[in-house]
Amino acid sequence: MDYSLGVIETKFANLIWDNAPLKTSQLIKLAEDSLGWKRTTTYTVLKKLSDRGLFVNEDGTVKVIINKEEFYARQSESYVEQSFGGSLPGFLAAFSSRRKLSDKEIAEIKKIIDEN
Repeated sequence: MDYSLGVIETKFANLIWDNAPLKTSQLIKLAEDSLGWKRTTTYTVLKKLSDRGLFVNEDGTVKVIINKEEFYARQSESYVEQSFGGSLPGFLAAFSSRRKLSDKEIAEIKKIIDEN
């Protein structure tokens, strides 16, 4: 599955994640108010994201299949897999080579490791 979203797709997905489940009429109104979209644009992008397995439109109600946290977790896993051969230490080494980790971040990472 493709776990990337464009800027506009992200804004639209957030509308759904933040309000689901919701009627398509509510989503159309939200997209019109937030994004300036017409009804057809809303349906087009909803179908695209539904085809990708994020949402489902059942009987006029839009429901979440993959929640926001799960989506971003999968997106992160996919990035580490593609860019670092699945090596989390490789990712962390690359990340921390350009930006020093704070003591708080190091403590949080250690806590995550200890809990797993």
